[in-house]
Amino acid sequence: MNASSTFSGSLGMCLVGALLTVTAIGGVAQAAPIDPTGTWQIHDDTARIRIEKCGSEGQNICGYPVWLKTGVNANGLPRLDGNNPDPTKRSRLVLGHQNILGMKPNAEGKYEGRIYNVENGRTYDITAAVVPAHPSQLVIHACVMVVMCENLIWKRVADILPGQLTGPTDGPDGPRADPEWAPVAGTPLGRRTTGTPSRR
Repeated sequence: MNASSTFSGSLGMCLVGALLTVTAIGGVAQAAPIDPTGTWQIHDDTARIRIEKCGSEGQNICGYPVWLKTGVNANGLPRLDGNNPDPTKRSRLVLGHQNILGMKPNAEGKYEGRIYNVENGRTYDITAAVVPAHPSQLVIHACVMVVMCENLIWKRVADILPGQLTGPTDGPDGPRADPEWAPVAGTPLGRRTTGTPSRR
């Protein structure tokens, strides 16, 4: 098994049975991360992830798959989150579920936090950052069990593909936030968390 096959798959996170460590690369560390909000097409072109600010002070980032190359299963029905360890979430749609779970900036000019992998129902610790010299690229260095690593490049996109969610989070034709990151009226950016993000 090579690194390319390991990191391929829906949402770019098909990492079976291994710990994922992600470190952004591409320049000297900076005091504050470059804002990664926007829509990104992942490295294998199988999904688009919309990243937006979240948290009570708008310092965190959350993300949602708003387009999938394969949005239906073998029976032609919308894909469901059937591998989720929480039985109550196994009937939710893969398209639009939250997979980046309130990452926060660190002292190295990156964001750190957790990402949920719908392919195996597991959640992983990650860090990520936009490359200063190439703001249209989100370059991520991903390692499985330390010895197998690969650079993953997500590309910023502005066009809208058929079937892509374009509405506001938790609104019509929009993705769906986990309860702890759900939009709340009257808070900065309409989002807050009341505690530690769920570990799924």
